[in-house]
Amino acid sequence: MTKYQQPKEALLIIDMLNDFVLEGAPLEVPDTRKVIPDIKGEIERARAEGRPVIYICDAHEIDDKEFSKFGWPSHAVKGTRGAEVVDELKPEEGDIVIEKTTYSGFYNTKLDETLKNLGVDSLRLTGCVTHICIMFTASDAVLRGYKVTVIEDGVAGLAEEDHKAALRIMKNVMGVKIEA
Repeated sequence: MTKYQQPKEALLIIDMLNDFVLEGAPLEVPDTRKVIPDIKGEIERARAEGRPVIYICDAHEIDDKEFSKFGWPSHAVKGTRGAEVVDELKPEEGDIVIEKTTYSGFYNTKLDETLKNLGVDSLRLTGCVTHICIMFTASDAVLRGYKVTVIEDGVAGLAEEDHKAALRIMKNVMGVKIEA
């Protein structure tokens, strides 16, 4: 990148799926409902500015090893309503959807290749869960040389202490910018 080129930033919406967001969902993260307005605002700004909007979505097989290996209940099974992005944040034409089967949006996905093809060097992360999929995606992004910003009001954790610890670790250990 020459000194005259502006960095290209993409917005990532991670796991804002019915099985995490809806009341009574198998892996409900109640605070996800509180961050929807902030994520919606981020999406609107990104689209208005012509920045890529990329949805990173759990997409498990019915017998995914994650359910037994890590003790998670069955969730976000491909082809089910639970694996769909919540209605308030649905992808639009031109948005990109990348399926994942584990914590990081980079692991065994086309995310890195997609970002490189788009000329992206900076990421804004939103979604859930702060101390799991957000943190592991942020870590993999940093290790690949991306500049990473996590939108504090646009991420949710399962427990407040884990949410805060993840933000602190991402900031102090990974050099991630935490933006209110």
